[in-house]
Amino acid sequence: EVQLVESGGGLVQVGGSLRLSCTVYGLPFGDYYIGWFRQAPGKEREGVACIGKGGGFGYYAKSGEGRSTISGDNAKNTVYLEMNDLQPEDTATYYCAAHREFRLCGFYLLSPGPYRGVDFWGKGIPVTVSS
Repeated sequence: EVQLVESGGGLVQVGGSLRLSCTVYGLPFGDYYIGWFRQAPGKEREGVACIGKGGGFGYYAKSGEGRSTISGDNAKNTVYLEMNDLQPEDTATYYCAAHREFRLCGFYLLSPGPYRGVDFWGKGIPVTVSS
């Protein structure tokens, strides 16, 4: 069974940092692009960051550029998203996604949702930035 399990979310103060983890089960980790997307209440889902197959090159949407770093650990089948200088507008549910094609790190990452063609999604994890 394929599972993408997010962890590391929660409550953080304005200006704080957070590291989200996405552990992939049931997929050949090196064959998939892994991305982070987020959805705030009442808004479309949007891309944050994406990483190449097997934890390669990182790609960033406007929402993640400059304040986020995506990285991968092949040994743990896990992708991380470190976010710094968090602001209230970063409050959202963050989702991990896996897709076999580069499209995840290109078209999907840079376009608004709903991303019906993405192969697999995690259940999401909430992040709340409080002042």
